Amino acid sequence: MERPDLAPYAARSHQSRGRRHPETFKDDRPGFERDRDRIIHCAAFRRLEYKTQVFVNHEGDYYRTRLTHSLEVAQIARGIARRLGLNEDLTEALALAHDLGHTPFGHTGEEVLNRLMAEAGGFEHNCQSLRIVELLEHRYPGFDGLNLCWETREGIVKHSSDYDRPGAEAASEYAPHRQPTLEAQIIDLADEIAYNNHDIDDGLKAGYITLEELSHVALWQEIYLLVGRKYPGLGPSRQIYQTISHLIGALIGDLVVTTAAELSRLGIDSLEAVRQQNGPLVSFGSEIAEKNRELKRFLGKRLYRHYKVERMRVKAERFLTLLFENYLAHPTLLPRAEQERYDLFGRERVICDYIAGMTDRYALDEYQRLFDPYERV
Repeated sequence: MERPDLAPYAARSHQSRGRRHPETFKDDRPGFERDRDRIIHCAAFRRLEYKTQVFVNHEGDYYRTRLTHSLEVAQIARGIARRLGLNEDLTEALALAHDLGHTPFGHTGEEVLNRLMAEAGGFEHNCQSLRIVELLEHRYPGFDGLNLCWETREGIVKHSSDYDRPGAEAASEYAPHRQPTLEAQIIDLADEIAYNNHDIDDGLKAGYITLEELSHVALWQEIYLLVGRKYPGLGPSRQIYQTISHLIGALIGDLVVTTAAELSRLGIDSLEAVRQQNGPLVSFGSEIAEKNRELKRFLGKRLYRHYKVERMRVKAERFLTLLFENYLAHPTLLPRAEQERYDLFGRERVICDYIAGMTDRYALDEYQRLFDPYERV
C-alpha cells in the first residue's frame, strides 16, 4: 500500500528494521503511517497544545504553542518530502513527534531540568521524546510506549538543531555514527523554517519586534519588497502575512533544489548510500544559509531576549526549580502511580518525567497548590 513512486533513496516501511515488540495488527496500514497515527493519538502529543513555544499560553490565544508549531513543521516537511520523492508518512510522523519530550516553558524548562538532573543523567528533550514513545505512554497490551518502527525512533533521537544536539551516546541503539534517513534530515531544517517564520509573526503581533527593525534583515526585506511589488497597495497586515508565506516558500524551494543537486552530485541511489555519508545531505544553498543565519541572529537578539520574554524565563526557572526540589525532598507529594516507579527508574528521573510532562498551565497550578496556603490541594 506504500506509494510506488518513491525515490530509490527513500525509506520504505516494508524494509524497516521493525518494532521492538511483535504485534498483530487490525489492518494493513504501512508501518510509518501507523507510527504517525499512534503519535497523533498519544497523550504527550495532546499536551503540546499548552506548552510554550515563545509566548506562554495565557498571554494570548493567538500565539503558537508546541502543538501548532509541530503541525506547521509537519506541513512544511511533508511538502519537501513530496518534492524529493521521499516517504511522506515517515516524514510526517517525525515532524509530529519531534517536540513530544519538550518541557513546559520552552527551552527554559529544558535547561532547568538538565541542571537539576546533572548528577542523575541530565535531560535532553530528544532523548525525552524517545523515552515517551518507548516507555512513558501506556496504551497498548503487552508493552509500554508506542512500539514505533526503528527508523521512526532513530529519527526522533537524531533530531538536531541549534537547541537540540543529543549526541552519539543518546543514539547508541540507533547506529549513532551513521546518517539517519533523508526523511529525518528534513525535520531539522523544516523545524527551523517553521519557528523562524512563525516567531516573526508572533513577535510582530505582540509588538516585541517591528517592521523597521526587520527592514535591516536582508532575507526578510528582499521578500517584503517583492510582495509589495507583486501586490501594490496591499494593507500592512496582509503584506506581513504574504511576506511570511513567500519566505517559507523561498526557503523550501532553495532547500529542495540544493538537496536534489547534492544527491545527484554524489550519485545517491539508495538508503544505504544516504547512511554511509559523513554528514547530512539536506541543506540550504550557501547564500540562503547565510541570510537565514542573519535572520536567526536578529530573532535571538530582538525577540528571544526581549525583556518580557526574559521576565517569564526567570519566573519559570524559579518555580520549576522549586517544584523539583520540593518533590525530591517530599517524594510522597507525587501521585501514587508515579511513586510506584521510583524503584524502577530512580526518584530523580521519575520527578523529571513528571515535570517534563506538565503543560505550562498545570505547572503554574501545581506551584499554586504547593506554595499558596489558601489554594485548594
